[in-house]
Amino acid sequence: MITRDVLTGIYLSDPNLVAAAEAAIVDFEQSNAPSAWPFLDKATVISDIRARVQDPFQVNQGGQPFCGPAAVLFDLILKQPLRYVEICRSLFLVGGFQATNHYIASSDRLRQASKGNLQMGQADWMVLATLRDVEDVIFPVEPNAPDIIRNLAGMTKSWEMKGWVHEILGYSHMDYNHAYLMNDVSAMQDAAAAIQAGGVAFALITAEGMLGNTPPLVPFPSHWIALLGNISVQGDPVTFDIYTWSRQMRLTMDAGSFKKYLWATVTGTP
Repeated sequence: MITRDVLTGIYLSDPNLVAAAEAAIVDFEQSNAPSAWPFLDKATVISDIRARVQDPFQVNQGGQPFCGPAAVLFDLILKQPLRYVEICRSLFLVGGFQATNHYIASSDRLRQASKGNLQMGQADWMVLATLRDVEDVIFPVEPNAPDIIRNLAGMTKSWEMKGWVHEILGYSHMDYNHAYLMNDVSAMQDAAAAIQAGGVAFALITAEGMLGNTPPLVPFPSHWIALLGNISVQGDPVTFDIYTWSRQMRLTMDAGSFKKYLWATVTGTP
């Protein structure tokens, strides 16, 4: 048995950090520099950025398989809204941005292909598609490619999550914990400790079972979520709060479902 309660107003950004980000948005808005993205609209991008700084839960992967980078982007906006605005501005104006150790650049091919029905907000697309495209060697990101190609291009591996936790979020200590059927409790306890220490935590789950009502006959890892807190994994039921698909939710489930549908966690701490 799994219950999924939608939450509101529990996880908020620091108002002082939001104010600094708002000032940076105004500065970006007043800039006359040309865009590196010929088919994105500046007013729309800025409107998207402003909405997400006010409410990070508006980050939404939409119809694209970008769950991994979307979870990372959500935590970036929640904890570092000014850094988020700076990344968006740099991406929009010059096509790339300086990460912790590397310069991350969108490809000319991606910028030219970013038109039509992106199946998500323009600001989200600009950041998420860039992060995903940089990692994809065989299957480049294309907004309107057939589903099978988009899903292959959008698959996020654990080492990519660890890389983004360092390069995008700036955390110096990253850990991966395998959790399926064994070590699930310790993996979530490590996640809770990381959040308590001012860090972040993400979980790889079977979305069809943990978040939906059509569990597969054979569970498989299909979706990354951001863990928010309220983690209680000792005994039955298990409870924890998450971000996914532009919602904050509280999941409560029996220990059997928890073991069946949790595959791994990735954490980052200062």
